[in-house]
Amino acid sequence: MDIAQQTTWRERLAAYYYLCRFDKPIGTELVFWPTMWALWVAAKGIPHLGILLVMILGVIFMRAAGCAINDFADRKVDGAVARTKDRPLATGVIKPIEAIWVFLMLVAASACLLFFLPIESFYWSFGALILAFIYPFMKRYTHLPQLFLGAAFSWSIPMAYTAVGVTPDLTCWLLYFGNLAWCVAYDTQYAITDREYDLKIGVKSTAILFGRYDIEIISTLQAMSVLLIGCALYLENLLFPYALIALFVVIADFIYQWTKTRDSDPQRCFWAFRHNRWVGLIIFVGIFISLL
Repeated sequence: MDIAQQTTWRERLAAYYYLCRFDKPIGTELVFWPTMWALWVAAKGIPHLGILLVMILGVIFMRAAGCAINDFADRKVDGAVARTKDRPLATGVIKPIEAIWVFLMLVAASACLLFFLPIESFYWSFGALILAFIYPFMKRYTHLPQLFLGAAFSWSIPMAYTAVGVTPDLTCWLLYFGNLAWCVAYDTQYAITDREYDLKIGVKSTAILFGRYDIEIISTLQAMSVLLIGCALYLENLLFPYALIALFVVIADFIYQWTKTRDSDPQRCFWAFRHNRWVGLIIFVGIFISLL
């Protein structure tokens, strides 16, 4: 009898909970705040409550779906990494086919939300689905899986624009690529945590690609992120003064992250990764106040 058959229904329910990372909301937060930036900027203020609810649920469902397919993709290597060895697929509590079904059900739930959005959102959703499916497998083929993760996480920005009936414009894409740069930066911090194990098992990452210049490149990406987001807000006449103040706070936060991680210590880099939840919130506060 295998492990999956030996577990109680409560243990299996808990395993599904952990599979979707509902116990670790940091990933959801990192998608949530940029989605809120885009919603408020596109709507030029507080969006319709129904659209806001749909987008929040979409963030939760798609992030959970991404975690399920990620664990499916990593099921043969997670057991060799200290941080991931207790994940449900790595321990055998959940079978690979179950992770696939969880992914499909969450995608289906997300698709149902599209009935409450304009038809343009339906077309753009295919990009989100493709990116959510392919990015977990990229670490086997390229040293830039963090770029694909960033593209997937940032796709909620054009989705937010279409949700309020606005065609993605220059402002939208500046926000998109600004967020993409930030995503690659913080996911590289995350990848530094596992770099020692990834080198042993042959998994690729930007942390390995950047090598001894990892922290310098992270700082450069963070600077690019602030510049692109600032340009987007400037185009919408939202930069002065509150959003600019928010961006200066973010710059101070990035400098603080640099002081803590400049020796590339894995534990401190993991701390910096988690600390990025405040970056998204700070930028949103600046946008929110600017639109009052």
